[in-house]
Amino acid sequence: MFAELARRLTAAAKITHQIFKNPAELQQYVSDIKDVEHEADELTHDVIARIDKTFVTPFDREDIHMLASRLDDVIDLLDGTARRAAMFRIKETREPAQMMAGVLVRAAGAIEEAVLGMKKSSIVIEKARNIKMLEEEGDAIYHLAVGALFDAENPDPLEIIKWKELYDTLERALDQCEDVGNVLESISLKNA
Repeated sequence: MFAELARRLTAAAKITHQIFKNPAELQQYVSDIKDVEHEADELTHDVIARIDKTFVTPFDREDIHMLASRLDDVIDLLDGTARRAAMFRIKETREPAQMMAGVLVRAAGAIEEAVLGMKKSSIVIEKARNIKMLEEEGDAIYHLAVGALFDAENPDPLEIIKWKELYDTLERALDQCEDVGNVLESISLKNA
C-alpha cells in the first residue's frame, strides 16, 4: 500500500510539472491531479483502517500512520498547487516554477525508490540523503525566484502575489518530501 501511495505521489508530481510546462492544459491537469489525490486519500484511509484491524504489523503502528499521512500530505500540497494555479488563472509559465516542479518530480522518484527498498536500510538512507539535497536545491531556486519577483522596474502586485503563493506551495511540498525521507530513514533504522 505504501508503494501505491508513493506511485500516486510520483504521478501527482509529474502532473504538477506539466502544469508549469504547459499551462494551456491547466484545467485537465487540475482534474487529473484531483483524481490522483482522491486515490491517495482512499489508500491512506485503507492503511489507517488496517492498522486498527491488524494484530501484528510489519513495524510500529505509529510509524505506519506517520508514513501514510506524510505521503498523503505531499500529494495534498501538490493538489493545492494545481488548484491555486487554476484560481489564479495562470496563462504563462515561469522558469523557476518549472525548475521547482522538476525538483519535486525527482524527489518523488527518490521517495518511491526508498519506499520500494524499505527492507534495505542502505537504499533508504541513500534516498533520504538524496531527498535532502533536492530539498536544498529547491530552497535555492525558491529564494532566487521570490527575489526576482521584485526585480522588475514596475512590478505588478497581482503577479507578485500569485507567483509568490505558487512558489510558497511548491516549496512547502519539497519540505514535506524531506519529512517523508526522514520518516522513511527513521523506520529503516528502527527495523534494521
